[in-house]
Amino acid sequence: MALSKEDVEKIAHLSRLKLEESRVTGYIEDLNDVIKFVERMQSVNTDNVEPFAHPHHAYQRLRADEITETDQRDKYQKLAPKVDNGLYLVPRVIE
Repeated sequence: MALSKEDVEKIAHLSRLKLEESRVTGYIEDLNDVIKFVERMQSVNTDNVEPFAHPHHAYQRLRADEITETDQRDKYQKLAPKVDNGLYLVPRVIE
């Protein structure tokens, strides 16, 4: 499937992009190259390929689940206009 000048102009219009007339031919070639590349990728046999969520076989290194900071709730709540039982109280905005 090759794109024509009209196709590229329509895509540009739908995308709200202004094209310079002198560059339309280059855009046509570039977009057709992308389409050819996608068609080549679709022709690859992937029947025995297991899908994965990330392109790298990497595992996220997790840190130990340890407390690293002291509890400063009382210090921060002294700055709040209203608190009750460790909770911040705010005005009702939805009836």
